[in-house]
Amino acid sequence: MFEWIASPEAWVALASLVALEIVLGIDNIIFISILVGRLPEHQRNRARQIGLALAMGSRLALLFSLAWVMGLVEPIFTIFGNEISGRDIILVLGGLFLLAKSTHEIHASLEVVEESKVATGAASFMSILVQIAILDVIFSLDSVITAVGLVDHLSIMVIAIVSSVGVMLIAAKPIGEFVDANPTIKMLALSFLILVGFTLIAEGFEVHIPKGYVYFAMAFSFVVELLNIKARAKRAKKVANIQLTKKVTESNDK
Repeated sequence: MFEWIASPEAWVALASLVALEIVLGIDNIIFISILVGRLPEHQRNRARQIGLALAMGSRLALLFSLAWVMGLVEPIFTIFGNEISGRDIILVLGGLFLLAKSTHEIHASLEVVEESKVATGAASFMSILVQIAILDVIFSLDSVITAVGLVDHLSIMVIAIVSSVGVMLIAAKPIGEFVDANPTIKMLALSFLILVGFTLIAEGFEVHIPKGYVYFAMAFSFVVELLNIKARAKRAKKVANIQLTKKVTESNDK
């Protein structure tokens, strides 16, 4: 099972797969961060941990059900000349769910809600976990199929998945807190999820969009937003200094 340990090529494959699994898990972290933001503060960290544990569990469950997973790529029926498999159906349904959920979250973010209604409108812990679990299955399916296509050893796949989820566990809390502290980042993240939803639907209909383009667009938008945040912080500091100087001057004049 671990005969690959003496093979340098296997270690390179493991490192590549871990990196790829982390990249593929970014969507998952963003989705979990946004969802747990609707929970009370004391429940968020626990929800993140359970959500990522579900992500790892669903990936490993699919990995140990390789025969079933690979069977999902077999065509079931044909629509408009396109062969539709079980994987395609799951991707389309997942994409539609992601579009609906992201649109709902954007609408909720744009609404002006009274403070008294915010407390009563908080999402329940179990409802958040159910939503996380549904998307975990969607993201896991693509992740596992990618892993199967890259390496031949099951043990390498398991180590890569567990390692990537470990990294995600460490990164999830600071990412979630950063998203909560910056509303514009949350809106950008929801826009990313809409993009991912469209990508899943396109993949389900055999329209292959190179993931590199998607991730480049996301990374570029994120860097631009970071520059905007820094610029806004500098402007706010400058305004605060001007106001302080004005108050000191007025106080001295009196």
